[in-house]
Amino acid sequence: MAQVLEFKLPDLGEGLTEAEIVRWLVEVGDVVAVDQPVVEVETAKAMVEVPCPYGGVVTARFGEEGTELPVGAPLLTVAVGAAPSPGGTAAGGAQEAAAVTATDAGESPRADTGPAQAEGSGNVLVGYGTGAAPARRRRVRPTAPAGASAHTSVGSDAAATAPPPAPGAANGHRGDGPVPVISPLVRRLARENGLDLRELTGSGPDGLILRADVEYALRAAAAQGRPATATQPRPEAVPAPSAPAPLPASAAPGETRIPLKGVRGAVADKLSRSRREIPDATCWVDADATELMRARAAMNASGGPKISLLALLARICTAALARFPELNSTVDTAAREVVRLDRVHLGFAAQTGRGLVVPVVRDAHTRDAESLTAEFARLTEAAHAGALTPAELTGGTFTLNNYGVFGVDGSTPIINHPEAAMLGVGRIVPKPWVHEGELAVRQVVQLSLTFDHRVCDGGTAGGFLRYVADCVEQPAVLLRTV
Repeated sequence: MAQVLEFKLPDLGEGLTEAEIVRWLVEVGDVVAVDQPVVEVETAKAMVEVPCPYGGVVTARFGEEGTELPVGAPLLTVAVGAAPSPGGTAAGGAQEAAAVTATDAGESPRADTGPAQAEGSGNVLVGYGTGAAPARRRRVRPTAPAGASAHTSVGSDAAATAPPPAPGAANGHRGDGPVPVISPLVRRLARENGLDLRELTGSGPDGLILRADVEYALRAAAAQGRPATATQPRPEAVPAPSAPAPLPASAAPGETRIPLKGVRGAVADKLSRSRREIPDATCWVDADATELMRARAAMNASGGPKISLLALLARICTAALARFPELNSTVDTAAREVVRLDRVHLGFAAQTGRGLVVPVVRDAHTRDAESLTAEFARLTEAAHAGALTPAELTGGTFTLNNYGVFGVDGSTPIINHPEAAMLGVGRIVPKPWVHEGELAVRQVVQLSLTFDHRVCDGGTAGGFLRYVADCVEQPAVLLRTV
């Protein structure tokens, strides 16, 4: 006889106490294997796929996509301990699977299906670049064991028996099947703007709808002065309310209220805490980066992996921190002690579709320029794919912020709590500069250092920044520490 086991949201580490359901990877009636990911959740640190420790048939799910659950709350139940029946389900999950099969046949909707689930929408996955292939593949549900019916997995029977698309499908109408979309963010963007995804033709592989496709449709609708909705929402997907939903009591006409939750909420909390606790100060200096740019060009012309400018700046940072270790520290407010750290875990600011994140390069002081370049590239790709782990987003001891990529010269950033300092780098642009006693056009960059005044005074901070500027102006200075 099958035993129904309840799987609860596990402790995800890093002191996290809750998570938001972004996307269900299984449906009621699906057969799952041990350690198969069943749901994708977003914590205050990162996206996480949660694997189920049981193998069997999913008999129930708890929580809509977009719902926040505390650690320990039920996620789903699984019927285990029985062989799949000819109908494709274990004995304990036969009724639930039958209900799902009936739904696919069009008999009745599932009881737990809300608007978000009916549309297959998620909540806050990062978008991808225009025309790019998806960085994360769609998960294919496992095939049922031998002898199991095609009705074991929701959607698998529909895919197997669905008729070929009508001739008009290529022009927008897609029928009743799921719409292929690159990420849940695209579904949310379309849903919030009243855009029917079935009216779009995707520009991605196999007609995959990209974020750029949705944004183009919204711009086209705005240019024509009409609503973005090409057709009314399908009644089976979005039940029509009996009356317009009233505005929240705190919202005024013309306002849009965006909840501070997930990564955005975590960033807000951290920045607020930094501003409350850290008495920060900023100093800055202009530096002639002409020789640094020439050195990088020479490195890349010699063959081998290309060296990024960020990697060279990181190498300069680690050399400067070796001379001024006060800035590689944190403050224990409870003990009223400055804690100096002997390892440099270098964070770097990365802007993504989900907001600002700070991936961390572990033991940056032990890496050369090639290794730093490779690690920056790996972490940046993971950040844009929403695939950074909590461990890759925590534990930094010093942050490098290259805000020059936004086309600005200077900034006074908020320190990444609980670190003690952040180096900011502006854009490198040609400017008039006195070089060897004569006016010349040189590649100039503004460097800024925001530091915790509790860990050091201005003399130490100024010495650190001046050493960084000297290395930028004369990269050969780094040879002393190679």
